[in-house]
Amino acid sequence: MASGEDDDPIIQEIDVYLAKSLVDKLYLFQYPVRPSSMTYDDVTHLSAKIKPKQQKVELDMTINTSSPNYCRSKGEQIALNVDGTNYEETNTYSGKMMDKQMFTSIQATTNTSRYAAAVFRKGELHITPLQGILQMRPSFSYLDKADSKHREREAANEGGDSSQDEAEEDVKAVTVRFSRPESEQARQRRIQSYEFLQKKQAEEPWVHLHYHSVTDGRSDHERQYLYCQSMGGSENTELVKTSKEYLAMLMPPLAEEKIVKPVGPSNVLSMAQLRTLPLGDQVKTLMKNVKVMPFANLMGLLASGTDSVAVMRCIQQVALLVQGNWVVKSDVLYPKTSCSPHSGVPAEVLCRGRDFVMWRFTQERSLMRKEVAAIIKLPPEDVKEFLEHMAVPRVNRGWEFLLPHDSLFIRNHPDVVHRQNMLWMGIQSKLEKVFSFSKDDFASKNPPQPEPVHVSGEQRLKVAQERAREQQASMPRDAGARRQGGGVSGGTGNSVRVKEEPVSDGEDESMDTSSSSAVPNGSVNGRPRGPSTSSPSQELRDFVYSTFRKHLVLTLSELKRLFNLHLASLPPGHCLFHSISDRLLQDAILLSHCKQILVPFPAQSTAAADEQKVFAVWETGETFDKHRQVLYEVFMKNYRVRRNVIQNKLTQELGDAVTKTDLDRLLKECCVSVGGMWYLKGTTQSGH
Repeated sequence: MASGEDDDPIIQEIDVYLAKSLVDKLYLFQYPVRPSSMTYDDVTHLSAKIKPKQQKVELDMTINTSSPNYCRSKGEQIALNVDGTNYEETNTYSGKMMDKQMFTSIQATTNTSRYAAAVFRKGELHITPLQGILQMRPSFSYLDKADSKHREREAANEGGDSSQDEAEEDVKAVTVRFSRPESEQARQRRIQSYEFLQKKQAEEPWVHLHYHSVTDGRSDHERQYLYCQSMGGSENTELVKTSKEYLAMLMPPLAEEKIVKPVGPSNVLSMAQLRTLPLGDQVKTLMKNVKVMPFANLMGLLASGTDSVAVMRCIQQVALLVQGNWVVKSDVLYPKTSCSPHSGVPAEVLCRGRDFVMWRFTQERSLMRKEVAAIIKLPPEDVKEFLEHMAVPRVNRGWEFLLPHDSLFIRNHPDVVHRQNMLWMGIQSKLEKVFSFSKDDFASKNPPQPEPVHVSGEQRLKVAQERAREQQASMPRDAGARRQGGGVSGGTGNSVRVKEEPVSDGEDESMDTSSSSAVPNGSVNGRPRGPSTSSPSQELRDFVYSTFRKHLVLTLSELKRLFNLHLASLPPGHCLFHSISDRLLQDAILLSHCKQILVPFPAQSTAAADEQKVFAVWETGETFDKHRQVLYEVFMKNYRVRRNVIQNKLTQELGDAVTKTDLDRLLKECCVSVGGMWYLKGTTQSGH
């Protein structure tokens, strides 16, 4: 022995044996929700089953209902919610109270190669490798069953409330579709989807087991297999490794630890660990986690003394400038090989949609989610995720950009701003080709505004005098418009007062308008408006005609909202409409081959008068007009109906030629469904 090991003598040598009898069957069960002093050894086990491939175990154990700690009223209530009042063989609980509970397993670790169970006997250590380590936790699947029972009862009650509760016909048309060949990319997405994995797990059959208690004779017999069965010398080998080699065998270095890198402040890692990365990776990690950040805040998160010029180069590689703030690029969040966690849409499509949202925020402070979804045509979950990256929802204003306009950065870095503007022009050109739109389609209603600049009274007076002189000089050219106007007062050159009434833009609420006019007198977009005319102009009729050809069914309130949105989208100085009254607007509707549908709203309806005025396209020149007219006649008798009532009416009026496709098209164009009932568009809220 070496001199340094004299004080560490060997006290005892122990032979170690590897038992293999239970090598593929031995599991370690852990019960993390219960202390070790309270075991389940004395609890009656009703059943046990396992899925070996998934290593999933379920145990049913009795609950001592006579214990003073058991609440009988709660147990009876749970049993009533789960099984109802009727006794059936499929009931979860045999009695009228919760008398058992289920435990389900989750894997504590997927790699058990370093774990074993050991037994020490007569100076010998026998070890058996573990097949799995499972944590047993109480299952609350009975709550899901109670919820399904509750939904079934509600559906039965709702189906029996209406006098028009008629059964659907047993014979239904079947549409046969032939699926196109699945691409390799689509197959990979399907295999990795949560639904596919759940289906594969459900396909593995359960293997039912017999439970034996600790004191049972069969358990004692099975414990003997924990000892090595073959004690012959042929299988015994002496360890000839050095101490360092033996230690390396016991604790091998983990390969994955060599490539672990800090991934950002959103994890448990500290900012100190983040700063061990190169500057470019630091900026990329921060932007990927924060998503929207002013340049000043980014500099504050980096180490003091960091060169701002180098940071500026790095930020332009991973982010784009929006309203003076930096927003992480789409391809950083969605790499090429990834897809949407919500819908499975590939990364390329996600990047195009998110770039469109970012580009729109370079034009306006607020966006409407529905308008964005109509252009990019992506699932609602993905559109909402794009907006949540860089905006916050505002009441009646849609989604507003997350940060205020950083005019200070724009003033201090004109070269960067110019370069970013050139990039946005290229992105805009690509987006116009992909989504088939023009920049003129999005007239800025609420453009990003810089911070307010305070101007002295003398400066305001000087600017007003200059504007007055300019308007006096142009008086002969548009004197008629000035006489009709009223939005501009003055004429002495001393002051000019321009009256503007902004139009609010809500995402889901209608425009508030007076009962006498859809658009109040004054000026829109800085244009003075004249008095109302006695008949609708051709421009107004064109607007109403095109709007109804797109929506088919509209309430007067919704038409006013669309009309005001159209006015707000016009550029300043655009002369299109005069003051429009309700009467003028309704005349334009009737001149557009539309009719008012007299929907019999209930007496307790709280809908406004404009919401109860429903108009619909009556004639378009196509044969499908007859289908719509029959539908409108149905809604003149009741404000809500069932699908089979509409189908029976169509068959009665038009014969058996009416197909399921015709009915689906009719309901999609003119109606909405709520709670199994169908309403004309715009009348749902009024009916409830």
